[in-house]
Amino acid sequence: MMKKKLWLTVVFYVALAAGQQAMAWGVTGHRVVAEVAQRHLSKKAKKAIAELIGNQGLAYWANWSDFVKSDTTGKWKAADAWHYINISGNLSKERFLDSLPRIKAPNVYGQIQALQADVKNTTLSLQARREAFVFILHLVGDMHQPLHVGRAEDLGGNRIPVYWFDKKTNLHSVWDNDLVGFQQYGYKEFADVLNVATKEQVAGLQNGTLADWLYDTYQLANKVYSMAVPEERLGYKYNYIFQEPLEQQLLKGGLRLAALLNQTFN
Repeated sequence: MMKKKLWLTVVFYVALAAGQQAMAWGVTGHRVVAEVAQRHLSKKAKKAIAELIGNQGLAYWANWSDFVKSDTTGKWKAADAWHYINISGNLSKERFLDSLPRIKAPNVYGQIQALQADVKNTTLSLQARREAFVFILHLVGDMHQPLHVGRAEDLGGNRIPVYWFDKKTNLHSVWDNDLVGFQQYGYKEFADVLNVATKEQVAGLQNGTLADWLYDTYQLANKVYSMAVPEERLGYKYNYIFQEPLEQQLLKGGLRLAALLNQTFN
């Protein structure tokens, strides 16, 4: 219990230090994904998760994997590459799925699978399993942000300069932060708005493999890239075009996170 309290304290102060750092989906977006997932967990998963992280909800931990980027010990430096995958654009589904296992660099697809195995491995320490679990919470959200399934030549849109209204930024940051923030919801309110799918719709969105889900995001990424114009001033029209896809990605991320966790703790 003492070790767990110490770990919680360390996480808290690292989070404070990283509070102003740009995050994938933004702090709010990741909490939306986690909150939606929380509402679709099985009883068995809820019990197992409580044994790992205590009584705090998933949303509390949703951004830890970004917060630790501020750690100065170097322990988590290698984890930077876990948050995304680089892949050529406009591939057929067959070529996309064939390409995934051939990508040797650490990436979100391979890492989620490795972390899931670690969470299941009861021979590992509680802390190791807890850290693997908290990373999964975040990375499943990341894989639903289209520019985290981006292209190496522009660093997932980071090298595509644009304006968000009058603010100079880049396309990746627009998707990480600006679009989510523009909706002006708190994370629970946003989850309430999104979490209205029927049981049949939920089952449909949860259907498929991790690779299928990644391809789903990839298709949206191709659309985002097809409309990308360097130095363009984005604003109301861009939000009009992408508000629904944005909302769908947050919902899918939450529902699929729940499906993966339910499977993990089955």
